[in-house]
Amino acid sequence: MQRSLRQLRPGEYPPLLLEIPQPPAKLYLAGNLPPPEHKLLSVVGSRRYTSYGKEACEKLIAGLRGFPISIVSGLALGIDGIAHKAALAASLHTLAVPGSGLREDVLYPASHRALAKEILEAGGGLLSEYEPDFRARPESFPQRNRIMAGLSHATLMIEGGEQSGTLVTARLTCEYNRDLLVVPGSIFSSNSHGPHLFLRLGATPIRNSADILEALGFAQDAPQKLPDNLSGDETKVMHILVEPHSRDTVLVELGLPVQQGNILLATMELKGLIKEELGVLRSSFL
Repeated sequence: MQRSLRQLRPGEYPPLLLEIPQPPAKLYLAGNLPPPEHKLLSVVGSRRYTSYGKEACEKLIAGLRGFPISIVSGLALGIDGIAHKAALAASLHTLAVPGSGLREDVLYPASHRALAKEILEAGGGLLSEYEPDFRARPESFPQRNRIMAGLSHATLMIEGGEQSGTLVTARLTCEYNRDLLVVPGSIFSSNSHGPHLFLRLGATPIRNSADILEALGFAQDAPQKLPDNLSGDETKVMHILVEPHSRDTVLVELGLPVQQGNILLATMELKGLIKEELGVLRSSFL
């Protein structure tokens, strides 16, 4: 990881980052920045996430597969790590902005150093304004949050309690005049405080991946070409779903054992390849 670490020249900074009131004086990069044509989506949320928050994060990001979108997050425990892993699973570029320097022995949190390596191996990047040997301190996280909000076209908020640092990123997103996207939460969960607060202030509610794509300007640009890395069974499902069919019909035409077929369909739905509405399965590429 250290061998690929370098300091960026100001002309190499992500363009939107130069528009914020206090852009970083220095930036260090390991790996690769998002391609210039990509839309950048910061994903933030609670460290103490719920099963609902985890599922929402994974499913929403899976539905972005195939689009020129980079997922930005902070490499922290909780939703940050889930967002990076979901981006990798969906073959999306992902950029981590930790609250520490990028030298491997100080990278924070230590438990996500293996994840950082996965990000680099997949062609993603790690970005920090801190010196490579800087060790994370409590005050370094709010400071790095401005970078996440500043370099992204929009921020997606998935859970956040009353004292969560997620609220800092959400507030900065609004101050920088970027789109704040919010997943509504349970009225019974303390993790819903942040999302519901910003929904009252006018943030965009997110119900599915299509809402994110619309917010990022992809509403009319859905890719029609199927991904190249489908398995044989996935390809067969996509051919069956040139027209919508009931789940039972698809299972019969697949000819697989019922349990195996249901696992296949559930996996494809998580990947955003198909969707089910009122018991009817449809391809996401029609």
